[in-house]
Amino acid sequence: MATYKYEALDAAGKPTSGTVEAESSEDAIQQIRGQGFFPTSVRQGDEGGGKKGFLGSRGKSGGKKKKKKPAKADKGTDDKEKKGIQIKIPAIGKVNIKVLTQFTRQLSTLQDAGLPLLRSLQILQQQSKPGQLKNILTEVVTDVEAGSTLSDAFARHPKGFDRLYCKMVAAGEVGGVLDVILQRLANFMEKAARLRSRIKGAMIYPTVVVIIAVGIVTGIMYFVIPKFEAIFEDFDIELPGLTQFLIDASSWVAGKGDGQMIPGWVVIVSSPFFIFVFLKIFRKTDFGRAAIDWVTLKIPVIGELVEKTTVARFTRTLGTLVSAGVPILEAVNITRDTCGNWVFERALQRVHDSIREGESFAVPLRESKVVDGIVVNMIDVGEETGDLDVMLMKVADNYDEEVDVAVQSLLSLIEPMLVVVLGSIVGGIVLALFMPLVKMIQSVSESN
Repeated sequence: MATYKYEALDAAGKPTSGTVEAESSEDAIQQIRGQGFFPTSVRQGDEGGGKKGFLGSRGKSGGKKKKKKPAKADKGTDDKEKKGIQIKIPAIGKVNIKVLTQFTRQLSTLQDAGLPLLRSLQILQQQSKPGQLKNILTEVVTDVEAGSTLSDAFARHPKGFDRLYCKMVAAGEVGGVLDVILQRLANFMEKAARLRSRIKGAMIYPTVVVIIAVGIVTGIMYFVIPKFEAIFEDFDIELPGLTQFLIDASSWVAGKGDGQMIPGWVVIVSSPFFIFVFLKIFRKTDFGRAAIDWVTLKIPVIGELVEKTTVARFTRTLGTLVSAGVPILEAVNITRDTCGNWVFERALQRVHDSIREGESFAVPLRESKVVDGIVVNMIDVGEETGDLDVMLMKVADNYDEEVDVAVQSLLSLIEPMLVVVLGSIVGGIVLALFMPLVKMIQSVSESN
């Protein structure tokens, strides 16, 4: 029986080495795998006369028979792969949520199948399409090969893996249930993405209608109204106040107003952009962010939708973290930083301080008055029964359904409002143009 030296990867993908006694290299490989390791190199020790057997070889190799040619071929292939990997396609922004969700679910499946972590990451890195995620995974694989934990490797790339993602992965590594945690994380991201898509989808229709309506009215002001103005000047009649206002507005749009430097149509087209930039910059300040978030919650209908969406997000986030085994204080901190609304962040900070002092979760949340009583009561029951994560997930599921109802209510309210507003604008334009015409017809009739 000979002694074989081996190099292998453990279940976490970290390199390890050692020796085993076996009759052949195949037996040595089986023993290594039986210990839970994934062998990468197996060689016979000096006790066997210096003979070497490489992973994947059949039987013992003689002193003159060299198995290095396949190794060189593999090395060449690896070098080609590495050269291909080095060609990075630059990407701007964060990793797409759908791509990240798919990667998370695939990694969970590979881990559940018993594949070593490093091998799983290499497989997913190789099959990823060129882009931000592939570039990140290349560096993650390198970090894990160097002995870094998966959560630490992910934490170095905040554009791909946020704090919540890294903390859940860390909890899965500590608890030895990484596959389960990744599955939960994928489900969480899918539901969060579905919620965002519902709201964005609901906003598309009214946004398109408003843009088209503004474009049509601006075109009428620029091209049509000046022709009527010329007709009115030829007849030299006194214009009604509504008509004069319409003509003045048309002159402003066309840039013909007294002392006007910038045409009105330029202001109309550029205003949304400047308002967006101003709000972005204003929101960067603490006061601006607090003011915008507070005012948003006070807007009728829209405020209710934002509130329900935020409650669904923070309860699902907190429930997922607690179920993953993340400490409650750390979980509340992460939830506070990812809830997306200053009012709820302040409430969660009070909750964090209360828990740190040994008090309950529900009391400061009730005092903040940012959520309905049913939410507070369910959280209170969850604390008493030890099923806080279950109660939080139930609240999130319930509020997801309420968000659907709120979105439908918003659409049913916006559609008639758009019809009334647009009808009033068009009716006002028609009325303003026909009032002088009626006066002209009357004057002509009287003269005859």
